Amino acid sequence: MSFIEIKDLQAPELKVFTELNEPQLLHYYEPNGGIFIAESANVIERALDAGLEPISMLLETRMIEGQEKLLQRLGDIPVYTAELSVLIDLTGYTVTRGVLCAMKRPDRRTPKEVCQNARRVVLLEEITNPTNVGAIFRSAAALSMDAVLLTRRCSDPLYRRAIRVSMGTVFQIPWAYIGEEHMKELKGLGFQTAAMALCENSIPVDAPELKEIPRLAILLGAESTGLLPETIAASDYRVQIPMSHGVDSLNVAAAGAIAFWEMGKTEKRLT
Repeated sequence: MSFIEIKDLQAPELKVFTELNEPQLLHYYEPNGGIFIAESANVIERALDAGLEPISMLLETRMIEGQEKLLQRLGDIPVYTAELSVLIDLTGYTVTRGVLCAMKRPDRRTPKEVCQNARRVVLLEEITNPTNVGAIFRSAAALSMDAVLLTRRCSDPLYRRAIRVSMGTVFQIPWAYIGEEHMKELKGLGFQTAAMALCENSIPVDAPELKEIPRLAILLGAESTGLLPETIAASDYRVQIPMSHGVDSLNVAAAGAIAFWEMGKTEKRLT
């Protein structure tokens, strides 16, 4: 383990933590992939558990003692250290729990790969807010979803904020990007579809028939606009969460959590 005390705030080795934006990190090793930044010891541990490769770490000096187990798992990578005040000057914000780790992105997987043995999956359509994406991943992992699929215009699950909000569950539940004709692709993978939408012909989220479907994809749309009309029209079911006090909708992450809890209540398994 190589500890390097930060003295030069302009050191080029620190640019991945301080200067590069998310698209630049995404294409860091172009054409051979990119990197992402994981925050907090727990999130980094989950990334390591998933087999992801660390590159370097930025660590508050006082955190060295007490993180011996994590540091041992990182192998022979550079660990840059500094006092908290220096890190705040360097990054422009308080580093979450005193630790950041740059890691190589995993190879992208296909929908067929992540859905091979899945019975309940989530499809995110054009959800561009990384906070919502991270929160949905956390609920999906906690509430028995088997995989997450994202359309191309969704926020990247490995953006720093999405990873942080997900508490590292983006490393625990398999996910993949899906093509433009995602409804046809889902059908080809053997899934029926349940669109979360405010429609007159919708059924309640706790409808018994939803629990009997062997393979079901739960569809969630963008916060402001919801699912595309053509997606709703092509879905097998339109599903709504009954609400009171004149409230007509929930945050997409909250709605997703309720949908996962209700539609994941089945003991049926694929054979």
